[in-house]
Amino acid sequence: MTHHIEAIKGVIFDLDGTLVSSELDFALIKAQVGCPKDKDLLAYIDSLPSPYMREEAINIVHQHELLDAQSATLLPGVAQAISTLHNNNIPMAIVTRNFEKAATLKLKNNPLPIDIVLTREDGPAKPDPTALKSIASLWNIHSDNIIYVGDYLYDIQAAHNANMRACLYVPGQAPTFASEADYVIHNMHELVTLVDSYAAEKELC
Repeated sequence: MTHHIEAIKGVIFDLDGTLVSSELDFALIKAQVGCPKDKDLLAYIDSLPSPYMREEAINIVHQHELLDAQSATLLPGVAQAISTLHNNNIPMAIVTRNFEKAATLKLKNNPLPIDIVLTREDGPAKPDPTALKSIASLWNIHSDNIIYVGDYLYDIQAAHNANMRACLYVPGQAPTFASEADYVIHNMHELVTLVDSYAAEKELC
């Protein structure tokens, strides 16, 4: 299938499970706040009837996130891949469903040359595309030229909702929703190759 594919001029990353490790036990957190297993945690908390209940629930989530943040480490190949993209002048950003304190702590302990980090305090959480779109306008790069890299269904949905290409990072066995992604990578070196290949194709066009 030959269709015109735009060059990749910018990369936005998810944080947990994509750039850094995360041991968050969502089943446990949901049980503690009373969220049904099949419901989205943040959406459920937003729907609680009183501000007090919402605050109690979000405090439980924050405790889990901060604990998780303290032990988070960079995933294999991330430092090298990010460094290569940075040296190739590819703009990069992070959009996470984490809250700001946890995301900041993770990146303080695992520094990366990425200046833009948007958390759920900066706007609606993924799969809402608001954060992704705001980065595209900040960079002044068309959404066609940006890919969003993540490890979960919400990441694919957020990318497509923002009219960006979705790249799913799958270190292990591919989940059923992998087929919805535009690209599937199994390690971060493949991402560098992917970005490079589109830069090269663009020059040939």
